[in-house]
Amino acid sequence: MKAITSRDNPFYKRLKALAASTHHQKKSGHALLEGFHLASAYLDTAGQPETCVVTDGALRHDEARAIVARIDAERIVTLPDALFGQLSNVVHGVGMLLVVDKLSPALPERVETSCVVLDGVQDAGNVGSILRSAAAAGVNRVFCAPGTAYAWSSKVLRSGMGAHFLLDVHEDVDAAQLLPRLAVPAAMTDSHAPETIYDCDLSRPIAWIFGNEGAGVSASWRAAVAHRLTIPQPGGMESLNVAAAAAICLFEQCRQQRASR
Repeated sequence: MKAITSRDNPFYKRLKALAASTHHQKKSGHALLEGFHLASAYLDTAGQPETCVVTDGALRHDEARAIVARIDAERIVTLPDALFGQLSNVVHGVGMLLVVDKLSPALPERVETSCVVLDGVQDAGNVGSILRSAAAAGVNRVFCAPGTAYAWSSKVLRSGMGAHFLLDVHEDVDAAQLLPRLAVPAAMTDSHAPETIYDCDLSRPIAWIFGNEGAGVSASWRAAVAHRLTIPQPGGMESLNVAAAAAICLFEQCRQQRASR
């Protein structure tokens, strides 16, 4: 392990710049995974991080020591708790983060399985929740259109709870790029649609399009969808949060697929 004790250390300055700016993370191609859960999820699926940063205090915990034991010693840096606190985006954090390369899978030539398209979903918490639902539902490919929150930001990573490492997440993919590759019908939710998600046959692969929290699905995608579906809301609410709507759609598809086996 390497111990850093000064805020003037070049590596610490780099860490602080990354922690302070999502733009800097995106430009550098790195992500910061804070906490034991994200660290374990990454190690389980993606291998060694670039660097593991851990505080002296965290190393007193069995869970932290177990994670550190899985990482090559030359990749581990220790920091005093006070210096780590200037990097952390988590209230009462646990004193551990991994610096990792963002996973950037190649855009597939043809999409023949169910997938999710995030069309300008701007709230990072919503993006992370949808990624988590997609991973849980076994839908392993997500396309983020321009205007969608950066999928590898710290807030999306926290909301995703490790889903990123079970998915192929493609960013900045617009309709013109993706539509020619889609070999499955597209569907969107629409509160005024005549057909409910419960009456539509969802047992086959679907490209689910989830739109911006205010404006909804963009015109280019609206023109391309084969199914406009409503989620019945007997309680009388006008609309659902996009992450809640996505979870309902994805798990209704799971239910139908299970029933058709």
